[in-house]
Amino acid sequence: MIKHVGRHNNERVVVLYRTVPGEDHMALVAYSNRLPAMIHDEVMKVLESPVGQQAKEFSDALFRTTMADGRNALTALHEEQMIKKVPTNQVIVTPQQGSEVRLDELNAIMKKMEAGEEAIKELAELDNQRGVRDPRKAEPREVGEPANTRSAPVQVQAPQDGALTDVDIARGYRDQATRMQVEAKAMLAEAERLTKEASKLDPLTNAKKKTTAKKATSSKVKS
Repeated sequence: MIKHVGRHNNERVVVLYRTVPGEDHMALVAYSNRLPAMIHDEVMKVLESPVGQQAKEFSDALFRTTMADGRNALTALHEEQMIKKVPTNQVIVTPQQGSEVRLDELNAIMKKMEAGEEAIKELAELDNQRGVRDPRKAEPREVGEPANTRSAPVQVQAPQDGALTDVDIARGYRDQATRMQVEAKAMLAEAERLTKEASKLDPLTNAKKKTTAKKATSSKVKS
């Protein structure tokens, strides 16, 4: 099964955004059979890749992709006027092999699942703390991952006519750049912290520090 694909008016589409910000009943899609050959091949390559399949919104994977001609993949779709806004209840997707569902119904199911997962995490945390939540407790994260740096995919607001403008794309670039800068600073700070922690835990490093300190003390006494 391939995610982010479906049908609209009996034409195959790639679902770029499952919903449009502020318009949950609308989605942004690209008709795969209408794409220019080069763009089609690039989009399909990203779609079938682990990055494309793991992306919550396929547009986020395209936003991070540079095509062979040097253009950003999402920008190329916009420049070729290949991005269309359509009602979610008219898009049919295949979440599992042999089953079909309307995109609006799938969105509702996924929203409930996401809310449920968050509720389960909150209840588990409260249970572990016997009903008392410590505001100082850090958000669970992978080892070495700085806290509060996981950014959501860039959401680009589409106008009523369904076509993204250069201003929309530029805003998306700026938002993505800002988030990446924040994440980079946080990662550098975390790397510095981990280095210090490693130095404290490393017996060899501690022994060298003690030796250096003794030599410095001896030199002062002699002088």
